[in-house]
Amino acid sequence: MTLDCFRLLFPKGKVIVLTATSAAEGLELFSEHRPDAVVLDVRLPDLSGLEAFKRLQATDARVPIILITGHGTAETAIEAMRLGAYEYVLKPLDPAPLRDLIARAFETSRLMRVPAKMAEPGPADEQSDILVGNCPAMQEVYKAIGRAAPQEVTVLILGESGTGKELVARAIYHYSNRAKGPFLAINCAAIPETLLESELFGHERGSFTGADRKRIGKFEQCNGGTLFLDEIGDMTPLTQTKILRVLQDKQFERVGGNELIQTDVRIIAATNHDLDARVADGRFRGDLYYRLNVFTIKLPPLRERTDDLPLLAEHFLKRSSRELNKDIHRIAPEALDLLCRYSWPGNVRELQSVLKQASLQATGPLLVPEFLPAPIRGGDQASFDSSVPFGKSSFPDLAEFVQNRLEAGSGDLHAQFQAATERQLFHQVLIHTANNLTQAARVLGISRATLRNKLTTLGITIDRSTTVEENLAESE
Repeated sequence: MTLDCFRLLFPKGKVIVLTATSAAEGLELFSEHRPDAVVLDVRLPDLSGLEAFKRLQATDARVPIILITGHGTAETAIEAMRLGAYEYVLKPLDPAPLRDLIARAFETSRLMRVPAKMAEPGPADEQSDILVGNCPAMQEVYKAIGRAAPQEVTVLILGESGTGKELVARAIYHYSNRAKGPFLAINCAAIPETLLESELFGHERGSFTGADRKRIGKFEQCNGGTLFLDEIGDMTPLTQTKILRVLQDKQFERVGGNELIQTDVRIIAATNHDLDARVADGRFRGDLYYRLNVFTIKLPPLRERTDDLPLLAEHFLKRSSRELNKDIHRIAPEALDLLCRYSWPGNVRELQSVLKQASLQATGPLLVPEFLPAPIRGGDQASFDSSVPFGKSSFPDLAEFVQNRLEAGSGDLHAQFQAATERQLFHQVLIHTANNLTQAARVLGISRATLRNKLTTLGITIDRSTTVEENLAESE
């Protein structure tokens, strides 16, 4: 793959690609532009790839660096990974996986470089992710972040899904003494248990079927930085044991290895589970819980901070308007009243999704009730209940839908149409599978994680006697 080919990996105008033919040229571009990610070949005409990596990292350790290597130079790439590189890729290069890897590196870079701040009086900083809310419960959260951030202690963040646990973790990182070091986040519930241990601790070549090369795990990559373990309550007992050892001794072994590896990583953990109950029934190690529970921050659900809802709605409306290039100035009182009457089982994440959907539908400067999703307008629990028919009769005629948007002067009809049709698709598939997410994902031909993300984006939640997590457990 030539340098020019990298420009074709991403849509024109979406990503700016800078290329260099030597280490010296690349180091100069890096210092001048501070890119979001770097793809570095280990074979350079004027400097070894490892030395170039060290110089890039010394300039800014928060920029993810992906190494490209041939089989003969894999050890150099592994050493760079041990020192904190993001990933290495073997030649010949496959464009699609490489594009996905670079996209993940962009997101990792954003988590480290875009500040997560607590709200302050005055206009919001558009370059930051802001914790919004003035209610007493959120004031306690802000105080807790301020107390925990400068201390080298493990922090446990508790709260329902969608309450903003990752944002709190990032705020702790950005206000900490490790803010110049790496920040890596891993969702323990989204990675199969057979792979999670390798993802965290790495593995030796040949340690299990498919382990065709040595892998450096997150604890080595993040040395000197902060590691956020989201949904830690879903870890298996074996992985819990290894996490406990890291917390106690600051050392671990790679899967299939016997070398003790020292690490200096601050752990921030989060879960939506009741860990006291999980300890009581044997699903979570009590000694690990006590190690994690050094400093605890509990996030309130949105239904317990309704005084903050107008402030949050305004914040997310501004963000959606900016992202979608819309000119929406405010929310009509009637629409705000509907938002305040809703119970928000998906919490702040659901509110953000609803405001984005409404912004897509909006055709003027005022967000009125008709632009809100139908469940919100209904004023009820607004969760998706499969007992309520949702079929052909509830979906507008496609020609009429398009004509209405054309007459309204829509400037983003494709996005509006896609959102409307996707919502219909997922509703009907959930009805067909009786809300079984594993079966629904199989019907749709996507992963469960992708399905759950789609449901969140579309504002679809499942209201049944069992929770989503219980449905998943039953299907495994």
